[in-house]
Amino acid sequence: MKAEDLKGKTSDELREMHGYLKKELFNLRFQKATGELNNTARFNEVRKDIARVLTAMNQQKKAA
Repeated sequence: MKAEDLKGKTSDELREMHGYLKKELFNLRFQKATGELNNTARFNEVRKDIARVLTAMNQQKKAA
């Protein structure tokens, strides 16, 4: 995901995306604990995507 992709999203879409990413991060943690996780690099991708979404949300708040 790129930050440019998030600029056109509404605040509701960003909140929904944030919730989805948090659930995915939880599932990755669960997979790691049970030994089922194959792609450990996905942790960093999801964490960075969450940060991008939160940044876009904060920028929308400041612009309003």
